[in-house]
Amino acid sequence: MLNPATVDNKLSVGGHELIIFTVSDSSGETAEAVARAALVQFPPGQASIYRLPQVRSSQQIAGLVRELSIGRAVIAYTLVLPEYRETLEAEAAKHKIPTIDLLGPLISSISHLTGAKPLSQPGRLHLLDETYFKRIEAVDFAIRYDDGKNPEGMVEADVVLTGVSRTSKTPNCMYLAHHYGLKAANVPIILGVDPPLPLFQVPPQKIIGLTIDPYLLQDIRSNRAQSLGMPSDTDYADPDKIRQEVRHSKKLFRELKCHTIDVSAKAIEETSSEIFLYLRQ
Repeated sequence: MLNPATVDNKLSVGGHELIIFTVSDSSGETAEAVARAALVQFPPGQASIYRLPQVRSSQQIAGLVRELSIGRAVIAYTLVLPEYRETLEAEAAKHKIPTIDLLGPLISSISHLTGAKPLSQPGRLHLLDETYFKRIEAVDFAIRYDDGKNPEGMVEADVVLTGVSRTSKTPNCMYLAHHYGLKAANVPIILGVDPPLPLFQVPPQKIIGLTIDPYLLQDIRSNRAQSLGMPSDTDYADPDKIRQEVRHSKKLFRELKCHTIDVSAKAIEETSSEIFLYLRQ
């Protein structure tokens, strides 16, 4: 339930700052995530977000909107039930509060294009469905076949990432598992050490070689070595050794005839998205 004192305090603290209230008949995570994605496009201090989840009745919505009619506010909502959406829009119009329906138009479009009627069941996104268990299985797979462990099992992977140390192999494997349900293994490329034989048994289209700019890698490894208390003259962060490693990795990628991705200027999300799109082709 909404706590009026909390809202009043939020409005008084914000002053002239815009308050984005995200309203939902479920957890409200989706609405808040969309609001945050929009808010980062503006300088800090322009607005703040306050989540109002678990709406349970039209009467609650009416009371909630009355409490939000003080100050500069906008309501972004993901209400599944049509009657809740109608009530919120009507009440917000009375109090001249702008609203943004984040879910309704997309639901309507899907219904129109497919001919299917929406289930209108709040919280379905968080049900333990087949997709959920597939992702849990994929995360377990990524852990089991991380960093070249159990190489004989990598032939079962949906994708195998390979590259020198600090090319974000493990984070990408975990992201691919958690967000896409892909079973991802990874194999480190170490100068002077032959890669495991099963890597050459994986179809080339399932292997992704991760490469990186040597100068950036040297910087990353120097910071890593310093944080671990390693000697400053270690081969791990030596520029010449790093250039040799990168050249060696590119030679191996050619032998494997695999697709390569330069991760130098990419976040984990960007690299994983690129991998996913490549695999779909």
